[in-house]
Amino acid sequence: MLEAGLILSRFLHYCALFALFGVSLFPLYAYRRHSEPLQFGRWRWTMLLTGAIVALLSGTLWLMFTVANMTGALAALVDQDALSLVLDTDFGHIWVARLAVNGVFLGIIAARWRRTGDGHRDSYMPLLAGLLLASLAGVGHTRQNEGIEEFIQIGADAAHLLAAGAWLGGLFVLAYILSPSNSRLATGQDLEHVLLRFSGMGYVAVAGLVASGVINSWFLVGSVAGLVGTLYGQLLLVKLSLFAGMLSLAAANRLWLVPSLRKEIGQQRVLLIRLRRHVLGEEILGLFVVSIVSVLGMIEPAAGRV
Repeated sequence: MLEAGLILSRFLHYCALFALFGVSLFPLYAYRRHSEPLQFGRWRWTMLLTGAIVALLSGTLWLMFTVANMTGALAALVDQDALSLVLDTDFGHIWVARLAVNGVFLGIIAARWRRTGDGHRDSYMPLLAGLLLASLAGVGHTRQNEGIEEFIQIGADAAHLLAAGAWLGGLFVLAYILSPSNSRLATGQDLEHVLLRFSGMGYVAVAGLVASGVINSWFLVGSVAGLVGTLYGQLLLVKLSLFAGMLSLAAANRLWLVPSLRKEIGQQRVLLIRLRRHVLGEEILGLFVVSIVSVLGMIEPAAGRV
Protein backbone atom coordinates (compact mmCIF):
# COMPACT_ATOMS: atom_id res chain seq x y z
CA MET A 1 0.00 0.00 0.00
CA LEU A 2 2.63 2.53 1.03
CA GLU A 3 5.03 1.49 -1.74
CA ALA A 4 2.24 1.62 -4.31
CA GLY A 5 1.33 5.13 -3.15
CA LEU A 6 4.94 6.27 -3.43
CA ILE A 7 5.34 4.74 -6.89
CA LEU A 8 2.13 6.39 -8.10
CA SER A 9 3.07 9.80 -6.70
CA ARG A 10 6.51 9.52 -8.28
CA PHE A 11 4.96 8.56 -11.62
CA LEU A 12 2.53 11.49 -11.58
CA HIS A 13 5.28 13.91 -10.55
CA TYR A 14 7.59 12.78 -13.34
CA CYS A 15 4.80 12.99 -15.92
CA ALA A 16 3.76 16.47 -14.77
CA LEU A 17 7.32 17.83 -14.85
CA PHE A 18 8.10 16.24 -18.23
CA ALA A 19 4.95 17.85 -19.62
CA LEU A 20 5.75 21.23 -18.04
CA PHE A 21 9.26 21.32 -19.46
CA GLY A 22 8.40 19.94 -22.89
CA VAL A 23 5.31 22.11 -23.40
CA SER A 24 7.00 25.32 -22.21
CA LEU A 25 10.10 24.63 -24.34
CA PHE A 26 8.23 23.66 -27.53
CA PRO A 27 7.42 27.15 -28.94
CA LEU A 28 11.01 28.35 -28.44
CA TYR A 29 12.29 26.01 -31.15
CA ALA A 30 9.17 25.05 -33.12
CA TYR A 31 7.91 28.61 -33.67
CA ARG A 32 11.21 30.44 -33.52
CA ARG A 33 10.64 32.48 -36.67
CA HIS A 34 7.03 33.47 -36.05
CA SER A 35 4.39 33.64 -33.36
CA GLU A 36 2.61 30.50 -32.30
CA PRO A 37 -1.00 30.04 -33.48
CA LEU A 38 -3.63 31.59 -31.21
CA GLN A 39 -5.40 28.25 -30.68
CA PHE A 40 -2.15 26.54 -29.67
CA GLY A 41 -1.20 29.36 -27.30
CA ARG A 42 -4.43 29.05 -25.36
CA TRP A 43 -4.12 25.28 -25.10
CA ARG A 44 -0.47 25.50 -24.05
CA TRP A 45 -1.13 27.81 -21.11
CA THR A 46 -4.01 25.63 -19.94
CA MET A 47 -1.73 22.58 -20.02
CA LEU A 48 0.98 24.47 -18.13
CA LEU A 49 -1.51 25.45 -15.43
CA THR A 50 -2.77 21.88 -15.15
CA GLY A 51 0.76 20.47 -15.10
CA ALA A 52 1.90 22.87 -12.37
CA ILE A 53 -1.08 21.91 -10.18
CA VAL A 54 -0.47 18.18 -10.68
CA ALA A 55 3.27 18.66 -10.00
CA LEU A 56 2.58 20.47 -6.71
CA LEU A 57 0.02 17.92 -5.52
CA SER A 58 2.07 14.88 -6.55
CA GLY A 59 5.22 16.42 -5.06
CA THR A 60 3.41 16.84 -1.75
CA LEU A 61 2.17 13.23 -1.92
CA TRP A 62 5.70 12.05 -2.75
CA LEU A 63 6.96 13.71 0.43
CA MET A 64 4.14 12.29 2.55
CA PHE A 65 4.53 8.74 1.26
CA THR A 66 8.30 8.98 1.73
CA VAL A 67 7.68 9.78 5.39
CA ALA A 68 5.20 6.92 5.68
CA ASN A 69 7.58 4.44 4.02
CA MET A 70 10.43 5.42 6.34
CA THR A 71 8.28 4.75 9.40
CA GLY A 72 6.35 1.83 7.92
CA ALA A 73 3.00 3.19 9.08
CA LEU A 74 0.20 4.79 7.11
CA ALA A 75 -0.51 7.06 10.07
CA ALA A 76 2.85 8.76 9.43
CA LEU A 77 1.23 10.52 6.47
CA VAL A 78 -0.08 13.06 8.99
CA ASP A 79 2.51 12.54 11.77
CA GLN A 80 4.21 15.88 12.38
CA ASP A 81 7.12 14.33 14.30
CA ALA A 82 7.92 11.88 11.50
CA LEU A 83 7.58 14.69 8.95
CA SER A 84 9.99 16.86 10.93
CA LEU A 85 12.59 14.08 10.93
CA VAL A 86 12.43 13.79 7.15
CA LEU A 87 12.48 17.55 6.62
CA ASP A 88 15.75 17.74 8.59
CA THR A 89 17.46 15.51 6.00
CA ASP A 90 19.07 16.59 2.71
CA PHE A 91 16.07 15.12 0.92
CA GLY A 92 13.74 17.22 3.05
CA HIS A 93 15.65 20.44 2.49
CA ILE A 94 15.73 19.95 -1.28
CA TRP A 95 12.09 18.90 -1.38
CA VAL A 96 10.83 21.92 0.55
CA ALA A 97 12.78 24.19 -1.82
CA ARG A 98 11.30 22.34 -4.81
CA LEU A 99 7.76 22.74 -3.50
CA ALA A 100 8.40 26.45 -2.97
CA VAL A 101 9.65 26.88 -6.55
CA ASN A 102 6.67 24.86 -7.76
CA GLY A 103 4.34 27.20 -5.89
CA VAL A 104 5.96 30.28 -7.44
CA PHE A 105 5.80 28.65 -10.86
CA LEU A 106 2.11 27.91 -10.40
CA GLY A 107 1.44 31.51 -9.37
CA ILE A 108 3.20 32.89 -12.45
CA ILE A 109 1.31 30.56 -14.76
CA ALA A 110 -2.03 31.38 -13.12
CA ALA A 111 -1.35 35.11 -13.56
CA ARG A 112 -0.48 34.62 -17.25
CA TRP A 113 -3.29 32.15 -17.94
CA ARG A 114 -5.91 34.93 -18.03
CA ARG A 115 -3.88 36.76 -20.67
CA THR A 116 -3.18 33.85 -23.03
CA GLY A 117 -3.40 33.94 -26.77
CA ASP A 118 -1.13 36.91 -27.41
CA GLY A 119 1.57 34.77 -29.08
CA HIS A 120 4.11 35.84 -26.49
CA ARG A 121 6.72 33.23 -25.62
CA ASP A 122 8.21 33.48 -22.14
CA SER A 123 11.76 32.14 -22.06
CA TYR A 124 11.73 32.00 -18.25
CA MET A 125 8.96 29.38 -18.22
CA PRO A 126 11.17 26.53 -19.51
CA LEU A 127 13.93 27.74 -17.19
CA LEU A 128 11.71 27.35 -14.12
CA ALA A 129 10.29 24.05 -15.40
CA GLY A 130 13.81 22.83 -16.16
CA LEU A 131 14.97 23.80 -12.67
CA LEU A 132 12.14 21.81 -11.10
CA LEU A 133 12.86 18.80 -13.30
CA ALA A 134 16.65 18.82 -12.99
CA SER A 135 16.48 19.23 -9.20
CA LEU A 136 15.13 15.67 -8.96
CA ALA A 137 18.70 14.55 -9.62
CA GLY A 138 19.63 15.73 -6.14
CA VAL A 139 17.31 13.36 -4.28
CA GLY A 140 17.90 10.02 -5.98
CA HIS A 141 20.61 7.37 -6.06
CA THR A 142 23.17 10.06 -6.94
CA ARG A 143 23.53 10.84 -3.23
CA GLN A 144 25.31 7.49 -2.65
CA ASN A 145 28.61 8.86 -3.95
CA GLU A 146 30.81 11.68 -2.71
CA GLY A 147 33.11 14.29 -4.18
CA ILE A 148 33.64 14.48 -7.92
CA GLU A 149 31.73 11.24 -8.55
CA GLU A 150 28.62 12.67 -6.93
CA PHE A 151 28.97 15.87 -8.98
CA ILE A 152 29.34 13.93 -12.24
CA GLN A 153 26.43 11.63 -11.50
CA ILE A 154 24.10 14.45 -10.47
CA GLY A 155 25.00 16.33 -13.65
CA ALA A 156 24.40 13.26 -15.81
CA ASP A 157 21.09 12.53 -14.09
CA ALA A 158 19.93 16.13 -14.50
CA ALA A 159 20.85 16.06 -18.20
CA HIS A 160 18.99 12.76 -18.57
CA LEU A 161 15.85 14.23 -17.00
CA LEU A 162 15.94 17.38 -19.14
CA ALA A 163 16.46 15.42 -22.36
CA ALA A 164 13.58 13.08 -21.47
CA GLY A 165 11.33 16.02 -20.64
CA ALA A 166 12.08 17.80 -23.90
CA TRP A 167 11.27 14.67 -25.91
CA LEU A 168 8.26 13.29 -24.00
CA GLY A 169 6.75 16.70 -23.35
CA GLY A 170 7.27 17.64 -26.99
CA LEU A 171 5.46 14.47 -28.08
CA PHE A 172 2.52 15.56 -25.93
CA VAL A 173 2.36 18.81 -27.92
CA LEU A 174 2.67 17.01 -31.27
CA ALA A 175 -0.22 14.70 -30.33
CA TYR A 176 -2.36 17.79 -29.78
CA ILE A 177 -1.32 19.45 -33.03
CA LEU A 178 -1.95 16.26 -35.03
CA SER A 179 -5.30 15.46 -33.41
CA PRO A 180 -8.31 15.35 -35.78
CA SER A 181 -9.91 18.35 -34.06
CA ASN A 182 -6.93 20.57 -34.96
CA SER A 183 -7.00 20.28 -38.73
CA ARG A 184 -6.03 23.94 -39.14
CA LEU A 185 -2.85 23.37 -37.13
CA ALA A 186 -1.96 20.08 -38.84
CA THR A 187 -1.81 21.38 -42.42
CA GLY A 188 0.52 23.20 -44.77
CA GLN A 189 4.11 24.39 -44.50
CA ASP A 190 3.72 25.41 -40.86
CA LEU A 191 3.22 21.77 -39.87
CA GLU A 192 6.25 20.65 -41.85
CA HIS A 193 8.30 23.41 -40.23
CA VAL A 194 7.18 22.32 -36.75
CA LEU A 195 7.88 18.64 -37.45
CA LEU A 196 11.37 19.37 -38.75
CA ARG A 197 12.12 21.60 -35.77
CA PHE A 198 10.93 18.90 -33.39
CA SER A 199 13.08 16.32 -35.17
CA GLY A 200 16.12 18.56 -34.78
CA MET A 201 15.44 18.89 -31.08
CA GLY A 202 14.89 15.13 -30.93
CA TYR A 203 18.41 14.45 -32.21
CA VAL A 204 19.83 16.53 -29.38
CA ALA A 205 17.54 14.91 -26.80
CA VAL A 206 18.40 11.37 -27.88
CA ALA A 207 22.12 12.14 -27.85
CA GLY A 208 21.75 13.55 -24.34
CA LEU A 209 19.75 10.53 -23.18
CA VAL A 210 22.30 8.06 -24.51
CA ALA A 211 25.36 9.89 -23.15
CA SER A 212 23.89 10.56 -19.71
CA GLY A 213 22.39 7.06 -19.58
CA VAL A 214 25.80 5.49 -20.14
CA ILE A 215 27.28 7.56 -17.30
CA ASN A 216 24.42 6.71 -14.95
CA SER A 217 24.66 3.01 -15.80
CA TRP A 218 28.37 3.04 -15.03
CA PHE A 219 27.65 4.27 -11.51
CA LEU A 220 24.42 2.37 -10.81
CA VAL A 221 24.98 -0.96 -12.61
CA GLY A 222 28.74 -1.27 -12.90
CA SER A 223 28.97 -4.60 -14.76
CA VAL A 224 27.22 -6.99 -17.13
CA ALA A 225 26.51 -9.28 -14.19
CA GLY A 226 24.76 -6.42 -12.43
CA LEU A 227 22.73 -5.73 -15.56
CA VAL A 228 21.41 -9.27 -16.03
CA GLY A 229 21.62 -10.69 -12.52
CA THR A 230 19.73 -8.13 -10.44
CA LEU A 231 16.17 -6.80 -10.46
CA TYR A 232 17.52 -3.28 -10.98
CA GLY A 233 19.48 -4.34 -14.05
CA GLN A 234 16.61 -6.36 -15.48
CA LEU A 235 14.20 -3.44 -15.18
CA LEU A 236 16.81 -1.25 -16.81
CA LEU A 237 16.96 -3.70 -19.74
CA VAL A 238 13.19 -3.44 -20.13
CA LYS A 239 13.50 0.34 -20.08
CA LEU A 240 16.17 0.19 -22.80
CA SER A 241 13.95 -2.07 -24.93
CA LEU A 242 11.10 0.44 -24.67
CA PHE A 243 13.51 3.25 -25.51
CA ALA A 244 14.61 1.34 -28.62
CA GLY A 245 10.96 1.06 -29.67
CA MET A 246 10.53 4.82 -29.28
CA LEU A 247 13.64 5.39 -31.39
CA SER A 248 12.28 3.13 -34.14
CA LEU A 249 9.02 5.08 -34.33
CA ALA A 250 10.86 8.41 -34.24
CA ALA A 251 13.18 7.28 -37.06
CA ALA A 252 10.21 6.23 -39.18
CA ASN A 253 8.64 9.65 -38.64
CA ARG A 254 11.77 11.60 -39.54
CA LEU A 255 13.06 9.49 -42.43
CA TRP A 256 9.80 8.41 -44.03
CA LEU A 257 6.56 10.11 -42.96
CA VAL A 258 7.71 13.75 -42.67
CA PRO A 259 9.52 13.80 -46.09
CA SER A 260 6.50 12.06 -47.66
CA LEU A 261 4.18 14.85 -46.53
CA ARG A 262 5.92 17.20 -48.96
CA LYS A 263 6.20 14.77 -51.90
CA GLU A 264 2.92 12.87 -51.81
CA ILE A 265 0.39 15.71 -51.71
CA GLY A 266 -2.58 13.46 -52.42
CA GLN A 267 -1.73 11.12 -49.56
CA GLN A 268 -1.34 13.74 -46.84
CA ARG A 269 -4.44 12.64 -44.93
CA VAL A 270 -3.28 9.01 -44.78
CA LEU A 271 0.26 10.05 -43.84
CA LEU A 272 -1.00 12.33 -41.06
CA ILE A 273 -3.03 9.45 -39.61
CA ARG A 274 0.08 7.25 -39.62
CA LEU A 275 2.16 10.02 -38.12
CA ARG A 276 -0.44 10.55 -35.40
CA ARG A 277 -0.39 6.84 -34.56
CA HIS A 278 3.40 6.81 -34.37
CA VAL A 279 3.41 9.81 -32.05
CA LEU A 280 0.80 8.17 -29.82
CA GLY A 281 2.85 4.97 -29.88
CA GLU A 282 5.94 6.89 -28.75
CA GLU A 283 3.90 8.48 -25.95
CA ILE A 284 2.58 5.13 -24.72
CA LEU A 285 6.06 3.60 -24.71
CA GLY A 286 7.32 6.71 -22.95
CA LEU A 287 4.72 6.31 -20.20
CA PHE A 288 5.89 2.74 -19.65
CA VAL A 289 9.45 4.05 -19.39
CA VAL A 290 8.38 6.61 -16.78
CA SER A 291 6.60 3.89 -14.79
CA ILE A 292 9.80 1.82 -14.73
CA VAL A 293 11.81 4.87 -13.65
CA SER A 294 9.31 5.39 -10.82
CA VAL A 295 10.08 1.88 -9.58
CA LEU A 296 13.85 1.99 -10.16
CA GLY A 297 14.18 4.92 -7.78
CA MET A 298 12.97 2.69 -4.95
CA ILE A 299 15.27 -0.26 -5.68
CA GLU A 300 18.86 -0.61 -4.54
CA PRO A 301 21.18 -0.10 -7.55
CA ALA A 302 22.97 -3.13 -8.96
CA ALA A 303 26.48 -1.74 -8.51
CA GLY A 304 28.34 -3.55 -5.75
CA ARG A 305 25.70 -6.25 -5.28
CA VAL A 306 27.28 -8.86 -7.57
